[in-house]
Amino acid sequence: MIKATELKKGMIIDIEGEPHIVKQFESKSPSSRGAVTIYKVRFINLRTHHKLDMGYKGDDVLKEADCVRLSVQFSYVDGDTYYFMNMEDFTQYGINSDEIEEQLPYLVDQQEDIVALIMDNNLLGIELPQSINMQIVDTPPAVSGSSATNRTKTARLSTGLEVQVPEYLSPGELIRINTVTGKFMSRA
Repeated sequence: MIKATELKKGMIIDIEGEPHIVKQFESKSPSSRGAVTIYKVRFINLRTHHKLDMGYKGDDVLKEADCVRLSVQFSYVDGDTYYFMNMEDFTQYGINSDEIEEQLPYLVDQQEDIVALIMDNNLLGIELPQSINMQIVDTPPAVSGSSATNRTKTARLSTGLEVQVPEYLSPGELIRINTVTGKFMSRA
């Protein structure tokens, strides 16, 4: 059991028997004396993927879900099912592409720094690292003499993801992408 004041993004809470992950967390402190701080939380149900917005007082108690976090490697795709392998005991876990749709553009073959959310021996979801390295497959040629400006161009990456990159980058280069915002960070 944890208090609402201890909630953090990424925690998994049991709400009416269903596992919910904390996606957004914000505290609102009223200006009047004696008023209680309210914590606004947006949850995502890990089974149905529905959003749930809740408000809590600081001393409200919540139950953590019995969810295990395992380090896994992205193994392969079979139809609409994506398979991940536990790095310790080589157990395979499958998940439908609809359940991880937002994360698919960031999955690279044999990627190892993924955390799987396992409950009752079922894969409920995955957590990607904050940033990943990806290769530029296609982008227009660099314009000579434009290195002093910070203009961008569209680049298509190895997974089909398209991002805005500086003009001086060319196909074949490795770049670092933020998996939360989907934006270019730097050369890898």
